[in-house]
Amino acid sequence: MILKLGIPKGSLENATIDLFKRAGFNMTTSSRSYFPLIDDTEIECLLVRAQEMARYVENGILDAGITGLDWVRENGADVHTVCDLVYAKQSFGKVRWVLAVPDESSVRSVKDLEGKIIATELVETTKRYLAEKDVNAKVEFSWGATEVKPPELADAIVEVTETGSSLRANKLRIVETVLESNTQLIANLAAWENGDKRRKLEDITLLLEGAIAALGKVGLMLNVRCADLQAVLQVLPALQRPTISSLSDEEWLAVNTIIDEPVVRVIIPRLKEAGAQGIVEYPLNKIVM
Repeated sequence: MILKLGIPKGSLENATIDLFKRAGFNMTTSSRSYFPLIDDTEIECLLVRAQEMARYVENGILDAGITGLDWVRENGADVHTVCDLVYAKQSFGKVRWVLAVPDESSVRSVKDLEGKIIATELVETTKRYLAEKDVNAKVEFSWGATEVKPPELADAIVEVTETGSSLRANKLRIVETVLESNTQLIANLAAWENGDKRRKLEDITLLLEGAIAALGKVGLMLNVRCADLQAVLQVLPALQRPTISSLSDEEWLAVNTIIDEPVVRVIIPRLKEAGAQGIVEYPLNKIVM
């Protein structure tokens, strides 16, 4: 059994490869090849633009692929959503497609764009959004550099953003959110009905979700006297409950837990004050719940 898997080429490429590495797959790419190498004999990878991924998965050229919900909807693709993978190229979160206009524009809502021109790469989704709002505007496909088109080439744009910084840099103001999107693992309907391929996709999902769950978290191990345990636990936040184990010395216990990485520098001194010793911080690749 070989699973043909599409990896998004472009803005999501590096983040996706890094995620697979965290999940335990060694994946490498070359600027001269569209076929990433992966250390799993049951997977064949192909680099495909996220905008086209859903179409190739729907048609069976690929068994599965990673792309955005936005492009699945834009293509109207009939595919099975295996799982949501909430990561993006910068923030490992969701992204928004927003309606934006120049700062000095008089437009305050989508209703003000009646008869105007909107530039976007997400044409069909924007048209559906306008129809829902009962607004008649011209939607033009943008081949790139969409932020620079208002006000000379368009009255407004619909563009994707994670932080809004690029829009602000181009003196654009967000009016409304057209669509919120995140990355998904999608599968061809026939491939999903294939027992071996479904099992493989479920295994991949488990590992990828575990890698995402571990992002921004670290493990923490420490030793503490039994008499000081409660003082340490009051300082220590936990994913669920910390693991507490006995040591060879009956007066001591070992504590193991998972915490958010940004709070480590605050927690460790307080743990030391509470009586913890032998504190060890270690990185995490996966957290499988």
